Amino acid sequence: MLHTLPIRYVEPVYRPPSEADSLILPVTDGCSWNQCTFCEMYTAPQKSFRARAESEVLESIRHTGERIGSEIRRVFLADGDALVLPTRRLLAILDAIRTHLPAVRRVASYCLPRNLRRKSVDELRELAAAGLSIAYVGAESGDDEVLERVHKGESYASTVDALDKLGQAGIRRSVMILNGLGGPALSLRHADNSARLANATQPEYLATLVVSFPLGETRFRDAFPGWRPLTLHELFVEMERFLDRLELERTLFRSDHASNWLVLKGTLGAEKQRLLQQVRQAVANPAAAPLRPAWARGL
Repeated sequence: MLHTLPIRYVEPVYRPPSEADSLILPVTDGCSWNQCTFCEMYTAPQKSFRARAESEVLESIRHTGERIGSEIRRVFLADGDALVLPTRRLLAILDAIRTHLPAVRRVASYCLPRNLRRKSVDELRELAAAGLSIAYVGAESGDDEVLERVHKGESYASTVDALDKLGQAGIRRSVMILNGLGGPALSLRHADNSARLANATQPEYLATLVVSFPLGETRFRDAFPGWRPLTLHELFVEMERFLDRLELERTLFRSDHASNWLVLKGTLGAEKQRLLQQVRQAVANPAAAPLRPAWARGL
């Protein structure tokens, strides 16, 4: 579909799994931070960060509307952090979506916490009123040492502040945590403080992925001496610790990304004990757990 739309795409193109049916609308190329050592999404030369010209984005929306406007229900603003754009430009984009894609009911975007430092809650409320429905926030960890080791450029406090702003503005939050990011040395504090982050912010959605490196681990290891991937058993122990310390009221939890060995789905806290039981069974006997086969974990 990408090549049939009147939109200029710079590949590879990324979006969250839940945006599979969305129109991918690039408003920036690449990621404005792009220093996280675990992330390979925007390292290709053609993905160097730049904001797209407003005229190009608005024309893309208009031409898409002329062609298939009545068919589009969801829009995902790409690339890595569309919310880095000034509020005025985002409002112009959202207004064009309302005008030319009138069937759209949901607009989403990735969001780096740093992107919201200069945006007030009132500005975010404007964006919500204009149609921005959900922001995907890659928190990765709630532990400051882990975040520093992987060059995330964020802290527990900066992530909480961003998530609180989004929540106050009425924008749904989907928070991602990377299982195994701290390696064995920082595994338990990674689990504890990631749970603390989720408890403090009560996001509407929470997901865990297993840290993985399709292009190799050299870049990551150079910045994190002594790190190694967790074994299956260690991954499950970390997940058990994380789930056990979660105190969520109504959060949709998913651990079903292609990187995950053990698929978990449920609502927290209502289904916490069921999810914990599944993980504890895997801890006790990984060989008997219903694990995703290795061939199916391709990213």
